[in-house]
Amino acid sequence: MLALERVARGIEPLTARLRPGHPIPEPEGERTVRVERVEHPAEGVAQLTLVPARPGETLPAWQPGQHVDVVLGGGVLRQYSLTGDPSDRSAYRIAVRRIPDGVGSGLVHGLREGDTIGLRGPRNAFPFTRAERYLFVAGGIGITPILPMVLSAHRAAVPARTVYTGRSRATMPFADLLPGEVSVRPDDECGPPDPAAIVEGLTPGTAVYVCGPSPLIEAVRARTPEGTPFFSERFAPAPVVDGEPFEVQLGEDGPVVPIPADESALEVMRRVRPATAYSCRQGFCGTCRLTLLSGEADHRDRPTGGSPRGEEFAPCVSRAAGGERLVLDV
Repeated sequence: MLALERVARGIEPLTARLRPGHPIPEPEGERTVRVERVEHPAEGVAQLTLVPARPGETLPAWQPGQHVDVVLGGGVLRQYSLTGDPSDRSAYRIAVRRIPDGVGSGLVHGLREGDTIGLRGPRNAFPFTRAERYLFVAGGIGITPILPMVLSAHRAAVPARTVYTGRSRATMPFADLLPGEVSVRPDDECGPPDPAAIVEGLTPGTAVYVCGPSPLIEAVRARTPEGTPFFSERFAPAPVVDGEPFEVQLGEDGPVVPIPADESALEVMRRVRPATAYSCRQGFCGTCRLTLLSGEADHRDRPTGGSPRGEEFAPCVSRAAGGERLVLDV
């Protein structure tokens, strides 16, 4: 679910206005939480309120845009944005849309109040930074990381405009919680979103945040003026558009698998070995990383804390430098 497109460096987190000091550290390890409440704020969306399994404990501090790694049944690991109140450390809130045949979302929708799951993080793959003003764009369940950002900007009295798109109002959670200048545009009422209209009137000093399907992100980015701080998070891996063919050898004595220019190594490896572990498919969670035994890798992953790369290779996004063969320890 998560991918950062462009980061404006050297910008202080907006939450520094409200909480002086250094950025919140990303904790390591796994903790057990209990599902305190299950709600359904929209069709096909389950919202979970998660509290520490041990009474009296508090959860790690977090900032808008951060996510947690959720450890589900059978060791399935998925990443979900935190969408509650960052000032409330007694509980976390996540919201997950049910995806047909989706393993992770199916497990989440099967949880009941009182069940326990594991959490890792929070981690930051979608940093919320200080700006003079904001344009927030959410597509469907992409509202989950955007909502805390909108609320934080509103509380800090920073000018912001929010555009929220989706298939229909019935499928769009949290529309009634968005303060300030908000345009809610369901496709069945307003037609498909118009990216040019979304960025119309964008002024210098505005930071643009987009979360949603890849076509929405790319369309808004293409119409955003050059030099504008642009941040995005997607729910599916980006297509491979600049790849070269290479080979992966699965173990020192294992089979050699050719990787086409337009596919990731993970996609091909899973056809050969369906049990190959993966989660985010975007290069930040570390689930699919394997030890690189030989060969020079073109590393394209971006660890977000708690998952150092070391001498490892992330087959979901990384490739071989110069199209050579990589030998992986599998």
